[in-house]
Amino acid sequence: MREPNYYQTLRVDAAATQAEVKQAYRRLVKEFHPDRNPDAQAREEMVRINVAYEVLGDRKARQSYDRRQWGSVGAQTVRDGSPPGRRHQTGSTRTSPGRQAVATADERIQGWVTQVYHPLNLDVDRILDALDEQLDELSADPFDDELMENFVEYIRSCRVFLQRAESVFESRRNPSVLAGVAADLYHCLNQLADGIEELEYFSLNYDDHHLHVGQELFRIARGLQLDALERIQPII
Repeated sequence: MREPNYYQTLRVDAAATQAEVKQAYRRLVKEFHPDRNPDAQAREEMVRINVAYEVLGDRKARQSYDRRQWGSVGAQTVRDGSPPGRRHQTGSTRTSPGRQAVATADERIQGWVTQVYHPLNLDVDRILDALDEQLDELSADPFDDELMENFVEYIRSCRVFLQRAESVFESRRNPSVLAGVAADLYHCLNQLADGIEELEYFSLNYDDHHLHVGQELFRIARGLQLDALERIQPII
């Protein structure tokens, strides 16, 4: 028997980001929670919503579900060995078809490293390197309005850097030999996006849980960045 369409249950597209899935879940919880909606049908819907979120809210469970629903490639087409993307995909190269035909493999690799890998890593570093300093300053008094505003400004800057890194990542197709590097960077950017979201939640409700989750996601992102570096060094 085919599994229910959990994306329909949460009223999101199959290409929705984890952040969008989370936002949809919270919106539906507010609508159907028994404390706010005592109707029996609402309770049944709440059960379905929770089941759907248990799957789609967990990355690994969602990937397994997607494979069962759409096959090994997941909800989107895999290209050049890159993972099925919900947020980031390697885009088409901006070089002309004629140029592609004559370019050597080394030139394509060097072009991707110069135009994608290096600038993307600079923005990732700008996000990750400043976190500890920001938290040190905020630890003096998290409820101080000025300190928190400085932290919020850091989060805004992170979003700018992340958006730029995403655009760079999507601007040029990775050579197939660098598919593993691209996969690490893809996951790195997704971890950063979710981490920034958790830090923003912390800035709104002062819940340390969100802060700790954000720190852990940033730690994972750093590890993926280093994995990409380890993969690319023997090639370049």
